[in-house]
Amino acid sequence: MRHGSSLILITDPAYSRHDTGGGDHPEIAERLQVIREALDQSSFAQNIHIAVPRPASRAELLAFHDEAWLFRFEEAVLSGRTYVDHPDNQVCYESYAIAMLSAGAGLSGIDQVERGQVGNVVFCLTRPPGHHAEANQPFGFCFFNNCVIAARYWQNHYGRTRVAVFDFDAHHGNGIQSALESENNSAYVSIHEHPSFSFSGTGWEEERGLGSGKGSILNLPLPPGAGDAQVQRLLPRIRLFLEEMQPDALVVGAGFDAHVEDDMSGLAYTTPLYQELGRFVRALGRDICSGRVVSILEGGYHLPRLGECATAYLAGLLQEE
Repeated sequence: MRHGSSLILITDPAYSRHDTGGGDHPEIAERLQVIREALDQSSFAQNIHIAVPRPASRAELLAFHDEAWLFRFEEAVLSGRTYVDHPDNQVCYESYAIAMLSAGAGLSGIDQVERGQVGNVVFCLTRPPGHHAEANQPFGFCFFNNCVIAARYWQNHYGRTRVAVFDFDAHHGNGIQSALESENNSAYVSIHEHPSFSFSGTGWEEERGLGSGKGSILNLPLPPGAGDAQVQRLLPRIRLFLEEMQPDALVVGAGFDAHVEDDMSGLAYTTPLYQELGRFVRALGRDICSGRVVSILEGGYHLPRLGECATAYLAGLLQEE
């Protein structure tokens, strides 16, 4: 059943040029391909509009990242390094430029929303992902923190002072938390596998924010084996938290690696849960922040299911059945 919204898909074939070396590395270009193929077969395929992102500028990156990290990252790829700091963080000669383009996807999506596309759904189909990246170093396949850079852009460029990030990737977004935990005009909500069992080892429930940001962080860790019912029980708590904050805009870190068949976590979500999360995010946008919502792809590595999970989430955002 259609409800009139279009999907604005922010993506670029250039993302495939971030080469992670093949072999067993899970963050590969085929991730975006399987999502595109699934979207092409979806019930809303005729209602998808492609928008090409622009690269984030150096100034926009510096809204979160240290200049020393930008120099170190660029130098590493230009010198022919195959990874930065850890073998997880595989790079090639073009990775710095592609990471800038990945960070720019959220900014381009925000521009779409602010130019009057509020009634539509904006999804950034991008790589490399971002939520683990810290201000001064990469982590977990992430080099620039796409969600944080988007939040800063909404604040700095459009004056949307109060911005929340909702992250349902299987892993805690340590970089997002470190960026926002000391601020009283930002918030971070994360559902993830408990840090006792999962990378990045952060995201304990008692981590609630620091200083003036006390209470701005809502971590909702789940034990291995947790599935749809456990997530569904958390949704009213998330809604109440965001109703109390009243954000002007919402950035969503959309990761699909909590699916039961994705071995990157021990969580056990089913595909229909992602559609429910899409409906939940749509309601948050409608009721709390005037439809100002941009979703950015984070994790999701089991190729046979990744496309259907992302499509289910977007169907929920579009209220497709």
